[in-house]
Amino acid sequence: MTALPSVHGVLVVDKPAGLTSHDVVQRVRRRLGTREVGHAGTLDPMATGVLVVVVGEGTKLSTYLTAADKRYAAEVTFGRATDTLDADGTTTAEGPVPEDLEERLAAALSHERARTEQVPPVYSAIHQGGERAHAKARRGEEVILAPRTVRVLSLALDGYGAASHRAALTLHVSKGYYVRALARDLGTTLGVPSHLTALRREASGCFKVDAACPLTTADLASRLIPVRAAAALAIGEVQLTERGEADARAGRPVQPADLSAACEGPRAWVAPGGDLIAIGHLVEGVGRVLRGFRTR
Repeated sequence: MTALPSVHGVLVVDKPAGLTSHDVVQRVRRRLGTREVGHAGTLDPMATGVLVVVVGEGTKLSTYLTAADKRYAAEVTFGRATDTLDADGTTTAEGPVPEDLEERLAAALSHERARTEQVPPVYSAIHQGGERAHAKARRGEEVILAPRTVRVLSLALDGYGAASHRAALTLHVSKGYYVRALARDLGTTLGVPSHLTALRREASGCFKVDAACPLTTADLASRLIPVRAAAALAIGEVQLTERGEADARAGRPVQPADLSAACEGPRAWVAPGGDLIAIGHLVEGVGRVLRGFRTR
């Protein structure tokens, strides 16, 4: 498959239920005629909402886009647990739901808001011993995953159905946070089997679902956000002088005087003519190139 020279950027897709994130990538590859396509943050097949797809030179932004906080609307059902922690899994436990569960949810959610570590689901794409954890789990092998550092910026109960035993939640969390694990841990705290029954990613960093396009969009290429614009939205940008541009293009250190702002973290470095030259940062007071670019 031959890449089209002009196909670069970031595509914000509203993923439908039933497709893996890789399925979405494959469809975008076919539609745009290039293999240079990836994504910045996996969504499970059951989930819908924002999947940030990177194309061409946009793939160089993947690390920074993946690191963004995420916002979700979720539904957790009590009374049944599954091996995958969601509605697609096989039942592993069932049990009665106490009448006072809604009252007890407040304390359980408060506990989750204070969480700083989370054990990922064994049915996940995390690599363990050279392969995905979910591959081992499906073979019936024991999978033990270490806790990961996470942050819960907000977590709210939007409603609870006493008849359905379903809790509607909205949450804002860091990279690496699994909402399926939240469903598991709420059940553990409350002593009631539970699983995730619905999940919609409403935002990934600055990219929101109301600006996302369906995969059925006739002209996907027209919905690409240019690489420079996407980089500026994700990490901000600084302007280079002409001398700074020459140094950055050559991969040489860039002096602070040749940057419009002194930022410690990664920023998009833009030439006087508007070209995105690199992502760079300051190290001991000197600008260093992290990634170079060939497009705007």
